[in-house]
Amino acid sequence: MKFASYHDGSRDGQLWVVSRDLTRAVTAVGIVPSLLAAIEDWDNVSPQLEALYDRVNAGEEPFTTRFEPERCLAPLPRAPQWLDASAFLNHGRLMDKAFDNPPNPDFETIPLIYQGASDDFRGPLAPVEFTDDALFIDMEGEFGVILSDVPMGTPDHKALDHVRLLVQINDWSLRAVGPREMRAGFGFLQAKPSTAFAPVAVTPDEIGDHWAEGRVELPLHVAVNGQEVGRANGREMHFSFAGLIAHCARTRRLSAGTVIGSGTVSNEDRAAGSSCISEIRVIELLDQGSPRTPFLTWGDRVRMEARLPDGTAPFGIIDQEVVKA
Repeated sequence: MKFASYHDGSRDGQLWVVSRDLTRAVTAVGIVPSLLAAIEDWDNVSPQLEALYDRVNAGEEPFTTRFEPERCLAPLPRAPQWLDASAFLNHGRLMDKAFDNPPNPDFETIPLIYQGASDDFRGPLAPVEFTDDALFIDMEGEFGVILSDVPMGTPDHKALDHVRLLVQINDWSLRAVGPREMRAGFGFLQAKPSTAFAPVAVTPDEIGDHWAEGRVELPLHVAVNGQEVGRANGREMHFSFAGLIAHCARTRRLSAGTVIGSGTVSNEDRAAGSSCISEIRVIELLDQGSPRTPFLTWGDRVRMEARLPDGTAPFGIIDQEVVKA
């Protein structure tokens, strides 16, 4: 199934079921008002949502209209919890070089995860606002999962049973602030403004075999001002989503609607490019002696889309302009 949340004046948006090819949609308010409400009552409402989805794809739903990404909020405009990892070791190694971080003996065995703000997720086409471009504005292309209730102590081998939906993410970052907050030891705050999402959340079966062993094995195409800078594939995720879920649930319960992000999608092969500016800059530093690519500023546009082998984008497209608040 595929879902979007249209802006309707409420904080959680109005749930719409979207056709597989992302051309048509129909409101699901007769079943459940919002995606968060659907996730919280999944066992009861998902059969009705699936029946509606089947009718939309078969052309049998009379109230179907054109799908309008411009009306979309984030699939979950707000969530009970947002936990973001750094599950791609190649990205972690590059960031350690970028910020001159000391060696971490647990780097390959314990995932790095921080708890971010989940009260103001941004939609796929919304301008993204910042107060100061001297804070080094950066994007981070990621994949994520939306969960059902997860009991405390859930092990790896049962963790994926709690994945309800997959999402595509741009985790905006302010790199000038990050190193200071990391050194303080309390985690990110100012360095992590509101996170943006592609318009459509999908059930794992919608990407078929590309949902494999708790990873989204698709290339994430990232472009800045119309020029592609990356197409890294999610298959190189070192810690799978199963491992991330189990890690997060080790000492706490996770509420339905919790979102876990993979961290920046990153591949060892330089030909895959990068999903964030910081990676591009540290590679330039290593290869050319100094970084040359600037961080983002007013008027820059960032576009992201994961693509299936047939070229279609199952999550839709993130396309945002950087603007001054």
